[in-house]
Amino acid sequence: QVTLSVHCHDDLGLAVANTLAGVGAGATQVECTVNGLGERAGNAALEEVVMALRVRADALGCETGVDVGEIGRVSQLVSELTGYSVQRNKAIVGASAFAHEAGIHQDGMLKDASTYQIMDPRELGLMMTLPLGKHSGRHAFRRACEDAGIPLAGIDLTAAFQRFKG
Repeated sequence: QVTLSVHCHDDLGLAVANTLAGVGAGATQVECTVNGLGERAGNAALEEVVMALRVRADALGCETGVDVGEIGRVSQLVSELTGYSVQRNKAIVGASAFAHEAGIHQDGMLKDASTYQIMDPRELGLMMTLPLGKHSGRHAFRRACEDAGIPLAGIDLTAAFQRFKG
């Protein structure tokens, strides 16, 4: 009648991996923090542990009971209250976690989001974005123009895209 708990620090960037290994070894309690905040390099990030357990439920067989729809909001709130910014490339909650700038990624996302995303950002209260940049392709450029109320096709699209890339 003992609760096995796991509490991992992120000194080597392995807190979530070690936490999941602990769950796999029988731990039924996980100690983690929102945005991975904690002493030294931080602790296992709650949002990463929860979503790993959810996405890999078939392999790990655990249910957290966490309302994943609140993850984005809670992450932002913790950031505002602590003054610790969430790094852009942070898994799950970083501003770039669901942003696809590369043309091949953008095209894949427009055709089938599961091509490059194993989670639906809307489920987390977040959004997928297709930021335009030097690596963007024609499909995302056309979509951005349409979203701005500027439908382009044919030579008009080609000319506008060339000006954008130029």
